[in-house]
Amino acid sequence: MTRTRLNRAQSGDMALSFCGNDRGSNAYSVDKGVLDNGCFVDALNLVPHVFLLFITFPILFIGWGSQSSKVQIHHNTWLHFPGHNLRWILTFTLLFVHVCEIAEGIVSNTWMESNHLHLFLPALMGFIAATTSVVYYHNIETANFPKLLLALFIYWILAFITKMIKLWKFAEASLGVQYLRFCITALLVVLYGLLMAVEINVIRVRKYVFFANPQRVKPPEDLQDLGVRFLQPFVNLLSKATYWWMNPLIIGAHKRPIELKKIGKLPIAMRALTNYIRLKDSYDEQRKSPSIWKSMYRAFGGPILLSSTFRYMADLLGFAGPLCISGIVEHLHNSTEIDRTNKVCTANMTFGVFFMSSTELLKNTSVLAVLLFLALVLQRTFLQASYYVTIETGINLRGAMIYNKILRLSTSNMSMGEMTLGQINNLVAIETNQLMWFLFLCPNLWAMPVQIIMGVILLYYLLGDSALIGAGVILLLAPVQYLIATKLADTQKSTLDYSTDRLKKTTEILKGIKLLKLYAWENIFCDRVEETRGKELTSLKTFALYTSMSIFMNAAIPIAAVLATFVTHAYIEEVRLSPAKAFASLALFHILVTPLFLLSTVVRFAVKALVSVQKLSEFLQSDEIGDDSWRNGEMYMSLELVRAKMKRSYHVHSALCWFVSIILNPMVFVCIGEWVIQVNDGFFTWGSNLSTLTDINIRIPTGQLTMIVGQVGCGKSSLLLAMLGEMQTISGKVYWNVCEGRLTPCVCFLLSLFLILSWLSKNRYSVAYAAQKSWLLNATVEENITFGSPFNKQRYKAVIDACSLQPDIDLLPFGDQTEIGERGINLSGGQRQRICVARALYQNTNIVFLDDPFSALDIHLSDHLMQEGILKFLQDDKRTLVLVTHKLQYLIHADWIIAMKDGSVLREGTLKDIQTHDVELYEHWKTLMNRQDQELEKETEMESQTTLERKTLRRAFYSREAKNQIDDEDEEEEVEEDDDDNMSTTTSRRSKIQWKMCCRYLSSGGFLMVFLMVSSKLAKHSVMVAIDYWLAAWTSSNPHNQSLADPFLNHRSYVPVFIILCGAAIALCLITSLTVEFLGVAAATNLHHNLLNKIIHAPIRFFDVTPLGQILNRFSADTNIIDQHIPPTLESLTRSTLLCLSAIGVIAFVTPAFLIALVPLAVAFYFIQKYFRVASKDLQDLDDSTQLPLLCHFSETAEGLTTIRAFRHEARFKQRMLELTDTNNTAYLFLSAANRWLEVRTDYLGAVIVLTAAVAAIWSTSQSGLVGLGLTYALTVTNYLNWVVRNLADLEVQMAAVKKVNSFLSTESENYEGSMDVSQVPEDWPQHGEIKIHDLCVRYDTMLKPVLKHVNAHINPGQKVGICGRTGSGKSSLSLAFFNMVDVFEGKIVIDGIDICKLPLQTLRSRLSIILQDPVLFSGSIRLNLDPERTCTDDRLWEALEIAQLKNIVKALPGGLDAVVTEGGENFSVGQRQLFCLARAFVRKSSILIMDEATASIDMATENILQKVVMTAFADRTVVTIAHRVHTILTADLVIVMKRGSIMEYGKPEILMEQEDGLFASFVKADM
Repeated sequence: MTRTRLNRAQSGDMALSFCGNDRGSNAYSVDKGVLDNGCFVDALNLVPHVFLLFITFPILFIGWGSQSSKVQIHHNTWLHFPGHNLRWILTFTLLFVHVCEIAEGIVSNTWMESNHLHLFLPALMGFIAATTSVVYYHNIETANFPKLLLALFIYWILAFITKMIKLWKFAEASLGVQYLRFCITALLVVLYGLLMAVEINVIRVRKYVFFANPQRVKPPEDLQDLGVRFLQPFVNLLSKATYWWMNPLIIGAHKRPIELKKIGKLPIAMRALTNYIRLKDSYDEQRKSPSIWKSMYRAFGGPILLSSTFRYMADLLGFAGPLCISGIVEHLHNSTEIDRTNKVCTANMTFGVFFMSSTELLKNTSVLAVLLFLALVLQRTFLQASYYVTIETGINLRGAMIYNKILRLSTSNMSMGEMTLGQINNLVAIETNQLMWFLFLCPNLWAMPVQIIMGVILLYYLLGDSALIGAGVILLLAPVQYLIATKLADTQKSTLDYSTDRLKKTTEILKGIKLLKLYAWENIFCDRVEETRGKELTSLKTFALYTSMSIFMNAAIPIAAVLATFVTHAYIEEVRLSPAKAFASLALFHILVTPLFLLSTVVRFAVKALVSVQKLSEFLQSDEIGDDSWRNGEMYMSLELVRAKMKRSYHVHSALCWFVSIILNPMVFVCIGEWVIQVNDGFFTWGSNLSTLTDINIRIPTGQLTMIVGQVGCGKSSLLLAMLGEMQTISGKVYWNVCEGRLTPCVCFLLSLFLILSWLSKNRYSVAYAAQKSWLLNATVEENITFGSPFNKQRYKAVIDACSLQPDIDLLPFGDQTEIGERGINLSGGQRQRICVARALYQNTNIVFLDDPFSALDIHLSDHLMQEGILKFLQDDKRTLVLVTHKLQYLIHADWIIAMKDGSVLREGTLKDIQTHDVELYEHWKTLMNRQDQELEKETEMESQTTLERKTLRRAFYSREAKNQIDDEDEEEEVEEDDDDNMSTTTSRRSKIQWKMCCRYLSSGGFLMVFLMVSSKLAKHSVMVAIDYWLAAWTSSNPHNQSLADPFLNHRSYVPVFIILCGAAIALCLITSLTVEFLGVAAATNLHHNLLNKIIHAPIRFFDVTPLGQILNRFSADTNIIDQHIPPTLESLTRSTLLCLSAIGVIAFVTPAFLIALVPLAVAFYFIQKYFRVASKDLQDLDDSTQLPLLCHFSETAEGLTTIRAFRHEARFKQRMLELTDTNNTAYLFLSAANRWLEVRTDYLGAVIVLTAAVAAIWSTSQSGLVGLGLTYALTVTNYLNWVVRNLADLEVQMAAVKKVNSFLSTESENYEGSMDVSQVPEDWPQHGEIKIHDLCVRYDTMLKPVLKHVNAHINPGQKVGICGRTGSGKSSLSLAFFNMVDVFEGKIVIDGIDICKLPLQTLRSRLSIILQDPVLFSGSIRLNLDPERTCTDDRLWEALEIAQLKNIVKALPGGLDAVVTEGGENFSVGQRQLFCLARAFVRKSSILIMDEATASIDMATENILQKVVMTAFADRTVVTIAHRVHTILTADLVIVMKRGSIMEYGKPEILMEQEDGLFASFVKADM
């Protein structure tokens, strides 16, 4: 080696000559012929490269804008020439071979006396030319200007010829495949030949040169559509692999949030419709027993195989890392021991240059470092490509097939309970997602065994038998992981059940918060929630334990395996372990653990997928509705056929022929005759073999009103559905549009003409149907009424008036543009029903079916709807109407009546027919009519149900506004709250990770847990580094210094320390995993406890200004994130960050030079994560927000199946579903592509870190053991860098939940203490019930104006006082002032000598009673509702129920006092609920009772009971009644009339009535 250097020094300035300047060489001699000079042949190889650069550079830099035939679209025209992908793959291969050629040349050059540039310079130029060729090609393709490809064609030919000459010369000199240069040259010949073939193919297909007519090509349809922004399928291979096309979106997100508009539409091939057709076709192809698995394989097998191929390649390339490390460390180790000078003497020096074998090249450490870098880059590219393809395939699989099935699903499945709405929703929300996740993980199933087998083989090759011990440890512990994974899934289910229960109880508390505060019961109900939360937390702790065990196993298994392997190796192997083998096997163990960790997850998902497929198969094979005869026209020609013939009959001639055919065969034609529907001998069932409807023979007359009547459950609704084809037909036929008798040709001709005209005008033969159970869409009121029909203002207004909807619409915040349903306002039953009827009336159909439209309406509305809507609007339109009703008083309007009994037709005919032929039935109807008329009179006296409904609606909207109108600042406050909730403002979206919130979260977990977590994490990672450092020291120890007595002593002395360190690491793994999870549980416990207490004890004003949904969100979604999502994210983030930091620390320690390269890498990493986090958050929000409408649409379709099918709107709903699916898929695909964008970049950064670490190590003089340590750590960085960013992004999103919860924790609580001590208040206070009000001024908030101004009054013990006034006069505010629920800022209320403002709130409120306007009952037992404190005896409770006239009702219930009350008391009527509230007030023996408009929402009968009870049971108590109807307080001892917060009149009712111009007198007159 020294001789070589000496010679080079002597040759001086000639050292850089192209052909070298060796002593005695004949490098420039051409005696044997020009081509026999190796240097000349190499120079010849330079010519094509120089030619290409010379031609292309001017074109690339000057551009060809003027000549380009670019199509004007907003993307570059990503038009792919034939063989596009093949060309890119070949070019990449070519670049790789050139790199090998350069490496081979440079290494060969080191064996020469002087520098021979011809060994590597042509290869370098070839590399540059190949890079230029692909850039040039991309630009030509983008510009769609193929003529310029001619330059490339010439280049490939020249390169092929020159390389061929070189190969021929090598073969002539008998240089074969044993020499690397020969192999490289042969490969280049093949590659240039293939590229030439690709170029010829482009010429052949595009005919751009040598042909007379070149082919004109347009870009793909998707790219001409400006809406398509998802460009992955259209970009070139490099952009596909690196997601380069995502750059503008991700970088742009920093300036402006990503919106739905920005991500546009999906390409056609990825849309739900395309995939639905693909899947459906492969499903339908399997005639006998269709299998979903087969269908999936047929439809999506290609992408799955492609993904698996990528995965295999990535996994195999993964093993290059450990092998390269082994090579580098070994050759660094042995470099001193190689005597190169001897090698030169024996080397092959054909053509005057050195030829080496491939094994010699791979002994060069620099070459290995570059190979390691390339292998990592390729491995990561393949891995990300595999992930992307599986995700895209999974997304393509979701949704459409199920939806199509739902629209055909037999109604009997639903009614017989075979399939519930919940199950159908689960199919979409859960089962399809399970399948999708399985597809994501699917390639792992077959890639993992290969990875494990390869890993074990390599370990065995490196370490011998001891490797099998380590592999055995890993394999033995794998089932334990699987067991833990299954336990985790079970625990998660039970946690979910508890959290649902907790949420239900919390919702009840929040809905009834006013009552709870007034009765001072908030703590009792708060404890109920805390009790359920306790169970949930127990389940959460189990969940945390299993999670931490899972994390522990993943961290401890590799340590245990390494420990077992190396200790065994030390004792059983003769040979000392070298650093190269030690660190290569360490890296291999890390590779092995990943598939085993994933195995448990994949197996779990595979099991779930099998179950899901089973459910989906059952669903797809369930019954469908039969094709009803009016759709396929059995016996008669169907209208569909008429339509089809219409489409075909373009010419008058063919139309005439068609008419002639009709005339010749009039019976074929469906005519509009006397009867629109006829059922003959119909037997119908809901799925069981027993028929629900028997022997049905009916006719429905055209253009007339038919009424179907009968008792409850006699089959009236079933009859309608049977006619619509929703029931299963056992026998018989349903005919639509029936003619009787044979018509004359002339009549038939006219009829056919009329039919055609009616088809052209509108779709006359779908049915407008209003179901008994009202069904609304999650859309505006207007959209619910028009239901896809064109908007006609005049018609719309007429329908609104007919259904008396205008007053209700006026109450809604945005009129008829207000969204109703799941995401909007919940209307009452009557309002919902009227909207459904309006929908049926509005539709332009000939036939209208109304199923009991009056059931939820009061008498006034029913009459109005009958007169205006049915008799006037529909009859004027000459529409056929079938009406099911219980209101017999309307029978006089019917043209035709069908009376049903027990599933068969009792009578059919006009009212006169029935009067004549069935006197008994007619008389029975008459008595029922009289009874209904009496009810009508009764109902007219009292305030109607509709008015109450409207009041409820008004209260729902304006309870908040009434208090907010007074002051603008409040509205601003509310807007801020909402913004905070939506996180919609740009500033909050752009917020950095909230470190303050992180601190808040950690402090909730407790200082001790945080300290434990931090210290154990640091200790664990320090010990992990210590283990590897010790291994480096152990393997690098010099074997020559050992004592002769026992050569193994020295090398075994390292074992005890190694065992201790490994044991410590395993213990610390356990501690860290437990501390993080239990820190999470502690934080969740404290945050929920504080939140619940803050909200329960907040002033009532807080509930007026904060929407209920917003508060509930804190307890549901946000609590769930804090409970289950933050701990694993935090664990993963700390682990991956510390791993990366310790790796960088180790590399810097081994090779300090690495720190110089670290600076630019850190800057790049900072920008990547900065851009990604913002974009990821936006895309995550879009994914979440587009998923909800999809699930809502699904559930509402399943609920309204009969309506959709009756209206014949299946196609519209299907289209909407496909649009929603596409929107959600677009967001999900972009999110997935953004994740790939990040991972590719961080992976490449990781690869650069490995390369710099390797290069720095090769140049440094470190111990080989330390170099191995540094490189092994560098390899781990590539795995963990992207996790740092992903977890940061996730944590940022999740911390928003802590922020939202925290914003409620700053709410001020009510002052529960008071200035008096409880002991100072007499036990039986208030004894008498005397109330003195002195100069009382009250406001709802310190920022608002007063609602009561200087009120003075004196109420004697036992007096009955009535307070009245218009809405907003301050009546209710006064009632709240008695309970100190509002801010009394001046004056006082003294009850029995004590100023109530001084009393502790609990004491004050527990001593008074109140009955509120809205009856509130809680789920649980009747006992809980009457006496939650459990202080009363059963006798006392029965007495209270007797007084409230509920005793008999409760006695009849199973369980008596412990009988179940459902949520909101739904199992009792409104009147009964109000009576329970009365009993509740009686149970509390208070001498003062406040009744706040308690009779407003009950009927006359219940009101009379209430008044009677108050007069008798509360005779000796003071009763203050806030009157809603003035006649209820005419018997009071004292009346107070209020106006705008002041008392206007005060005195006995009879005296006040005498003042004719007084307010009270005017109220009484108005109420008469």
